[in-house]
Amino acid sequence: MLTRYGQKNAVWIDLVAPTSSEVRALMHEFGIDPLIAEELLVPSFKPKVERRGEVIYVILHFPILRGLNQRAEQEIDFVVGKNFLITTRYDNVDPLHAFAQAFEVGTVLGRPISHLNGGHLFTSMARALYEALIGECHTVTRRLQDIEDRIFSGGERKMVIELSQTGRIIHDFRDALAPHHEMLVSVEPIAARLFGPEFAYYLRDLEGAQERVERTVDNLYNSLTELRETNNSLLSTKQNEIMKTFTVMAFIFLPLTFIGQLFGMSIPVPLSDTPYSFWMVLGIMFTLGTSTFLYFKHRGWL
Repeated sequence: MLTRYGQKNAVWIDLVAPTSSEVRALMHEFGIDPLIAEELLVPSFKPKVERRGEVIYVILHFPILRGLNQRAEQEIDFVVGKNFLITTRYDNVDPLHAFAQAFEVGTVLGRPISHLNGGHLFTSMARALYEALIGECHTVTRRLQDIEDRIFSGGERKMVIELSQTGRIIHDFRDALAPHHEMLVSVEPIAARLFGPEFAYYLRDLEGAQERVERTVDNLYNSLTELRETNNSLLSTKQNEIMKTFTVMAFIFLPLTFIGQLFGMSIPVPLSDTPYSFWMVLGIMFTLGTSTFLYFKHRGWL
């Protein structure tokens, strides 16, 4: 599907799962290199920056909050020309809808639309995508806060799975964002030759937005690590308490078991001939067990 947005000299073409005929038409209209046009037809697994003629081709993968059995990232291909921007994607990308509204009312970058070029559209759109990622990071932050509350409410055992799932989300974010800084730095010298040295200001601003997202994700990772260590410590403490209780209980019942087996032997034993031998042995066992229990309780072992 092809959607065209135009404002004076600036044109943005948004392609969603493009067909070969759509790509071929754009290739002839904007003078796109056939190799770039061919790459627009299928998703790419790696990020990329290259210049062919008067066009800069950038491939970036943006992380998303996924559900089960969903991909962890979305690919967006940017074809940046002097007066146009072509984006190609293969999924629905929500931040682009808001960008389309801003573009139509002429508020992109907060400057008159007549002064925009393809480079301005690229940096403004990428910045909007990074700002959307900050919002998704806030969602993960709230999830970590909820996990923390439940850990300290006694639900540390149930939080093992929650921590693992949240850790996978943060790992996906870090993995998808890892090459972004290198890609944006690679764009800078190429864009300077195409749009002039003053364009470096917009790229530096974009790099700042990318670094803020990266720092936010790193903070999430650190918070996750601390919560996981705390949860593991609480689980270990509870398990140790349970094992200590079982050990003490076994020590209490060990002499009682010995006494019971001793009087159960088929040989003459003390008290075996008295009419109240059963109750006397039971009383001895009860007294010994109670005394041992109270002693352990006094020492704080129970």
